[in-house]
Amino acid sequence: MRRRFACLLLITAGVALAPFRSPAPLVYTPGEGWTYEPSPGEGWTYEPVGAEGKWRRAKAKDQLDVALAAFKLEDYSLASKAARRVVTVFPLSDSAPEAQYLVGRCYEAQHYDEKAFAEYQKVMEKYPKSEKIKEVLQRQYEIALRFLHGQWFKLWGYIPMFPSMDRTAEMFEKIVKGGPYSEVAPHAQLRIGAAREKQKHYPEAVKAYERAADRYDDRTVIAADAHYRAGLSYKKQAATAEYDQSAAGKAIATFSDFMTRYPEDRRVPEAQQIIASLKYEQARGNIAIAEFYEKRKRWEAASKYYNEVVNHDLLDKPDSPQALLALERLDAIKKRLQTASK
Repeated sequence: MRRRFACLLLITAGVALAPFRSPAPLVYTPGEGWTYEPSPGEGWTYEPVGAEGKWRRAKAKDQLDVALAAFKLEDYSLASKAARRVVTVFPLSDSAPEAQYLVGRCYEAQHYDEKAFAEYQKVMEKYPKSEKIKEVLQRQYEIALRFLHGQWFKLWGYIPMFPSMDRTAEMFEKIVKGGPYSEVAPHAQLRIGAAREKQKHYPEAVKAYERAADRYDDRTVIAADAHYRAGLSYKKQAATAEYDQSAAGKAIATFSDFMTRYPEDRRVPEAQQIIASLKYEQARGNIAIAEFYEKRKRWEAASKYYNEVVNHDLLDKPDSPQALLALERLDAIKKRLQTASK
């Protein structure tokens, strides 16, 4: 026991008498955090607490330069790490917005589009006055377009699983919300409608197109496209569940409004053809309903629908085959009622 105690004393004394160089003191700099400050003449650069590599810098601008240089060399791991350090250690510096943007660029360059979109969104939320906002919105729009065109979303950001028009529409909605009057916002609003159309959610598609037409009425190309697409969505809705008469009527009204507002648009002839086909379907649907009632000897109801065909203000040609057939059946019903009343 005494021998162990004596050994411990000798070791302690040896350590105390040996030359020992104390570590550099810690210094706190506002906006840059804690750093080691070297003694005069040591010749090494300031390193933050916990530094383990030469890529770390003590100033935000220098740290961003490291990230940019690494990105240029396609070393996305180092670029992302250095950029994230700017955002976490120097969040209020002038370099932070560009560093956050660079994190998104790194993910996008590696085809992690969802992660990239999320990092770009942080620029929108944390640094709304950044000079990078325009570029961020453009890149978010291009990412959302890829998903609209069928790119699959990834499980945990890495495993491709499925396309999703719901999530795609949400991306476009964030773009519109982030910059409602930016260059890409009108196009993003239209693409919300396109995503809903792919889901066959036509009422939601129409709402998205109508919102685009209302909000961007001063942008003729966008407003015209929105009106036309809304008409097409109504037309597709009319074709579901046998035949939706109310949707067909809305489609006709929307296309008619489109032609009135934009008579020089190159799609006017196509809109006219669609209206004609919709009116034909309307007349055919009314005749089918009238015949149903006529077979059941419900003369009043049958006459009502035949009259719809003859007198409907949406029917272009009173002498059309449908109108002539309706007139013929109305005359037959009239004679039958007259005979029955005698």
